Amino acid sequence: MTRAGDKLFSGIAKGSGILIVVLIVAIGAFLLAQAIPALSADNANFLFSRQWSAGDANNLAFGVLDLLLVTVFSSVFALIIAMPVALGIALFLTQYAPRRLARPFAYVIDLLAAVPSIIYGLWGAVVLAPVLEPITGWLNRALGFIPIFATGNVDRSIGQTIFTAGIVLAVMLLPIVTAITREVFDRTPTMQVEGALALGATRWEVIRTTVLPFGKAGYISASMLGLGRALGETIAVMIILATTTNNFGWSLFDGGDTIASKIARAAAEFNNAKVAGAYIAAGLVLFLLTFVVNAIARSFIVGKKEYE
Repeated sequence: MTRAGDKLFSGIAKGSGILIVVLIVAIGAFLLAQAIPALSADNANFLFSRQWSAGDANNLAFGVLDLLLVTVFSSVFALIIAMPVALGIALFLTQYAPRRLARPFAYVIDLLAAVPSIIYGLWGAVVLAPVLEPITGWLNRALGFIPIFATGNVDRSIGQTIFTAGIVLAVMLLPIVTAITREVFDRTPTMQVEGALALGATRWEVIRTTVLPFGKAGYISASMLGLGRALGETIAVMIILATTTNNFGWSLFDGGDTIASKIARAAAEFNNAKVAGAYIAAGLVLFLLTFVVNAIARSFIVGKKEYE
């Protein structure tokens, strides 16, 4: 016999799940409806043009390609930095650190998520950028023949580059990637670990043959969720990156705008529906990109019993 409380809880749970789906669809529909008038009046190729001229509602010519490239490039750079650091922290906390140290250390890492974005942005622009200047100078001089270390489209010495923004984003990604990876590694079956130790495996061999294979899918999924977080970061990136009229040139020492920071910079000028629609169209691209990244993250753990 089903109790009334069980029915009520089941209804609330199902309703909550349906509500989330409805909200996502509603947001996508709103963005599309608001973007269509601007896209219809666009005099440039929205997906492949690097031009962005959306100030005059009667002469719109805007493309999202340059913004998309800066968004993805800075986020992937941040992820490349954050992934090995997060993996090392998670392994240390679950496999090496004593419990009395692991718990408070984990709390400190988790607290990084509570720091406001604007604080990260100010720290990156005021504190980190001058510290990185000698490093970026050496990379530019010694490895400038490699496109990603070539001279960028802004003055590298001021530090307002993708290089600085990427490092700040990497710090911002650490809490989510570390927390999920730590939880996954903690769920490694004790019998497998003890069996490997009983066979004479060293601690590293246990990690390599048991912990990492078990947690690989969760670690990759956590990293993809972190990438989704980086793609949508706004305030910190807006503070750090220098604006420029030059196109993105695939250098870490470029400036520019991500989709999110471009929208934030122009938010005060949304006094016309078509002008606002141009930025909403860019936001729609970011919405779809983030949705795809999160779907990919979910796909890594679907069907795996250890994550159910």
